[in-house]
Amino acid sequence: MDIQGTEIISAPRQKVWEFVTDAESVASCTPGVKSVRILEPGKRFEVVGGIKLGTVGLNAKNVIEFTDLVELEEARMKIRGRGPGTTIDAVAELRLRDEESGTALDWKGTVQVRGTLAALASRLLKPVTEKVLREMFAEMRSRIEA
Repeated sequence: MDIQGTEIISAPRQKVWEFVTDAESVASCTPGVKSVRILEPGKRFEVVGGIKLGTVGLNAKNVIEFTDLVELEEARMKIRGRGPGTTIDAVAELRLRDEESGTALDWKGTVQVRGTLAALASRLLKPVTEKVLREMFAEMRSRIEA
């Protein structure tokens, strides 16, 4: 599944960068996140959380690793998640650019879900993922702009 979008945040690029590269800040904006554990500061972290797809739910442990950081410009990350009978592999990229009203955050990702969740709720994966991301980015924007 491929997903992408652009968020316009009324804040300087430095402030946006500091927020989006801070695991605890982003996790605190993400629906369903239960815990965050830093494995390597600024590099790897573990997020435990859950998602509900109709009547099917999944609690997963995800390890997220920044694979490439170009300060104030772009961040690339690799996500590997595991829950009961399900694995999640994803790559994501964030790019920042100046916008008339602040900073544009262009994002895109590719997500592969295998196992029980994919078999039982495949048609719900994309709309639910997009909903979670909309909620996350709205909360991030609110906190950054405050």
